[in-house]
Amino acid sequence: QVQLVESGGGLVQSGGSLRLTCAASAQSFSSYAMGWFRQAPWKEREFVAACSWSGESTYYADSVKGRFTISRDNGKNAVYLQMNSLKPEEAAVYYCAATGVPGYRIATMSHDQAYWGKGTLVNVSS
Repeated sequence: QVQLVESGGGLVQSGGSLRLTCAASAQSFSSYAMGWFRQAPWKEREFVAACSWSGESTYYADSVKGRFTISRDNGKNAVYLQMNSLKPEEAAVYYCAATGVPGYRIATMSHDQAYWGKGTLVNVSS
């Protein structure tokens, strides 16, 4: 079973940056497409970013394009989310997902189509 552990969350000022890390325990990490989702209190889970198994193809929610960057290092079994120019409304628990669903389909996949980490909390002060 794939295990995912997110880290890198914390408190940042509006306009600041954070880099989230998702460390995976998987025998074939490179075979999984990876994604990041977030969920704020009383809100539904929201797609943020995804990448193909190779990391060469990336996909982003319109709201984060140009500010967030997803990347992966298959040698380290890790995926990253660089978040720049953070906004207060983007405070949420950020979750990492590993899935056999192709990267371009991650945004609309169901919850049971992926393995999930427990999340890392991002707070953005205004």
